Amino acid sequence: MSPLPPAYGFDTPVDRHGTWCTQWDYVEDRFGVPDLLPFTISDMDFETAPEIMTALRRRLDHGVLGYSRWRQEDFLSAIVHWYATRHATAVDPGSIVYAPSVVYQVSQLLRLWSGPGDGVVTHTPMYDAFPRTVAAHGRQLRECPLDDWAELERLLALPDTAVLLLCSPHNPTGRVWSEDELRRMARLCARHGVAVISDEIHSDLAHAPHVHHPWAGLGVEGRWAVVTSASKSFNIPALTGSYGIIGDPASRDAYLRQLKEADGLSSPAVLSLVGHIAAYREGVPWLDALRAYLAGNLTMVADRLCGEFPQLDWEPPQAGYLAWIDLRPLGVDDDALQRELVEVEKVAIMPGAAYGSPGRVRLNVGCPRSKAEAGVEALVRALRRLTQPGRAADGRPDRARGGCPGTAEHPPTGRKRPV
Repeated sequence: MSPLPPAYGFDTPVDRHGTWCTQWDYVEDRFGVPDLLPFTISDMDFETAPEIMTALRRRLDHGVLGYSRWRQEDFLSAIVHWYATRHATAVDPGSIVYAPSVVYQVSQLLRLWSGPGDGVVTHTPMYDAFPRTVAAHGRQLRECPLDDWAELERLLALPDTAVLLLCSPHNPTGRVWSEDELRRMARLCARHGVAVISDEIHSDLAHAPHVHHPWAGLGVEGRWAVVTSASKSFNIPALTGSYGIIGDPASRDAYLRQLKEADGLSSPAVLSLVGHIAAYREGVPWLDALRAYLAGNLTMVADRLCGEFPQLDWEPPQAGYLAWIDLRPLGVDDDALQRELVEVEKVAIMPGAAYGSPGRVRLNVGCPRSKAEAGVEALVRALRRLTQPGRAADGRPDRARGGCPGTAEHPPTGRKRPV
């Protein structure tokens, strides 16, 4: 792997405490214990691209933060440019819409394309916002295991199934759908009159040789929408803001009426526009360096896990920075593992049950290598104790369950805490 430009500094820890950070400052909300080393919510512990930071500072230096428009040339052309150069996909700028978030778009499209009680099909395991959003709108969630095409067609064929809610690439598994697979889904949805919402927020983080294929590039007719943002790939979710591509003009008009007239959200977060434009026009070198760094983190996880537990046969995901690890071959109890991780190792790692799949964990390695290594070592020590009862992490009798050895420490921070 070639050395990274020093300006990017992915190896340098940044102290995120005291910044109202969901992952670090509010870990107790989900795990019941404060000050855990977190590997949880899917944002990254890296500073964003310097090109984006420069653009944001320039806009702030202007000094006026009034109402703005998203339907303007700079924003729309940046998206068109990104799809053309990054995904070899032609996008009509007239098909682009804005939204404050991807989940907002999902909500609005569910209202538009389904009614109370209708079925919404999605693959399992699933992004944990999907079931909550579907339930909040009074729709029925219909779960289809990955790669079970017979079950997918059965669910789509049900007379009250209205929407396929697709995650492409898939969260939490990191699965990248091939073009043939996507076209197969498109044919099934067309056959049964089912609309498609394709959440493609992880699309820029596909790892070679896997290639993301946007739904917008399939050339299919009917009711479909891509919902996405630069927030995952460029680590700017705090700016809010997302965008979508809606193929059907009537659906697009209805969506925009709801956005503007019912919800009053047509004026965008201007810094989000600035961030997206800078990312898509100037951010390629940073993103490519990031993807190489994340691939290194994931390879480290694979080497460590398979070296310790070869029966796991774990391989890095096809996209993203979330290590989805199937622990069922070890026969460990989910609750016991979480107790070991939280109470002994002092780390927060998401249990698979949060995504509808017990027996797994989701480990976020979008962070400096030192932190990723600390998380993997904590997981390995916890699994050792559960699979070899009575042994400490270093192989000696485990006499002091609550102390060293076997307690993960937070990696040192290289910068002052913000004030």
